[in-house]
Amino acid sequence: MKKSHVLLLLLVQVIVLLPLLCLSDDFVSSRATYYGSPDCKGNPQGACGYGELGRDINDGEVSGVSSRLWKNGAGCGACYQVRCKIPPHCNEEGVYVVATDYGEGDGTDFIFSPKAYGSMARPAGTEFQLYSFGVVDVEYQRVPCRYGGYNLVYKIHEKSYNPHHLAILILYVGGVNDILAVEVWQEDCKEWKRMRRVFGAVHDYQNPPRGTLSLRFLVYGSAGLNWVESQNALPADWTAGATYNSNILLS
Repeated sequence: MKKSHVLLLLLVQVIVLLPLLCLSDDFVSSRATYYGSPDCKGNPQGACGYGELGRDINDGEVSGVSSRLWKNGAGCGACYQVRCKIPPHCNEEGVYVVATDYGEGDGTDFIFSPKAYGSMARPAGTEFQLYSFGVVDVEYQRVPCRYGGYNLVYKIHEKSYNPHHLAILILYVGGVNDILAVEVWQEDCKEWKRMRRVFGAVHDYQNPPRGTLSLRFLVYGSAGLNWVESQNALPADWTAGATYNSNILLS
């Protein structure tokens, strides 16, 4: 597969979320709050492992999510429409956020970046009135993530070391899909070997097979539960920090 350094730059752009295409019009009642941030954007130390990308993805409108949405890291990158329920202070559309972190507060499912929290305010420019509540009642629904037609990609984690340790960070999980597991093909054994979910969206494998690597992903979404394979996913000379295209378009 071809290496792409451009895709990482595109990740910081606003994700086009299409709520009209969501699987259900049913909203779930919950609560939401926000965390402090010097620039009102996301937390670069978020538990999904996105690093600095977690600050700017979706233009900084991101959230930590509760354990039921976190799903032990499988919920990383999921997209939600969230509307607060204080009519004088909240707009009707709410905010569209990407899950980049794990976090729970006082009965909350969402701990927003300040920018995401303020985007629920009505009219625009009255965010500080909404901030004063601290915690608000909300309703939410999962919506498809749209990445402008880009395929699922994976970044080789900086702590990887060819050929002894391979760790990948999964990016661009489009649609309403969760990556439940990742496996690497072991040619000499003629079998798939499960990678370990280290944390969030990061999976690793000690002493991976030599040469070109094929990966497959266990995807759960609107099409059910399926293995999706990316043949020749990584070249033999894969390097830490590089990003590779899977040629898998999830929608």
